[in-house]
Amino acid sequence: MRLIKRMLGGLVLMVVLYLAAAGLGAGLATNSGREPPTEGVRIYVADNGVHTDLILPVDAFRDFARPEHLADPRYGAEPYLAFGWGNRDFYLHTAKWTDVNAWRVGKALVGAGSTVLHVAHVPEPRAGGSVRTLLLRPEEYRRLVDHVRGTVAAGPVVRGYGARDAFYSAKGGYSALTTCNEWTGRGLRKAGVPMGIWTPMTWGVMLWL
Repeated sequence: MRLIKRMLGGLVLMVVLYLAAAGLGAGLATNSGREPPTEGVRIYVADNGVHTDLILPVDAFRDFARPEHLADPRYGAEPYLAFGWGNRDFYLHTAKWTDVNAWRVGKALVGAGSTVLHVAHVPEPRAGGSVRTLLLRPEEYRRLVDHVRGTVAAGPVVRGYGARDAFYSAKGGYSALTTCNEWTGRGLRKAGVPMGIWTPMTWGVMLWL
């Protein structure tokens, strides 16, 4: 019992330290002096409470995110794409929250396995609540596009959860340090948007938007 208590105490301490580091990373912003433009390319960032997506105009991605990859190619006519990056095994097997299990979560957090880029063809979102909007200058948007496109790796395309989405092989390794939200935050930092220096949690990304 004493050993179990020590292990549980150590686990709680690790979680507390992790959350404290996440809060510090989110609070220390890069690009804080940026003046937002009055016109430019409109993008969106969506937060479902655990995961963030970059939602970008489709035009810069038509060469790899193609309608024939979808269960229903008609959704390929949508004007925006929602991009989310993450652990391949976890992403492919958790279409619903009820599909989440501790084994897959644990494997993802320790960095086991490859990654995928989830791409959904969507209408233009409505900003508000868990969806934020940004205007980017053309050069800022180009850097963000380069971040997303640079994530895609050679490999087979896998049909998504429904009619409008698909999974693409991706570069990089997912872990507790390099999460889906840190991928989103890194892209926005590269674009020049004010963003925390480390954003493993959703609220770390949304704080500055």
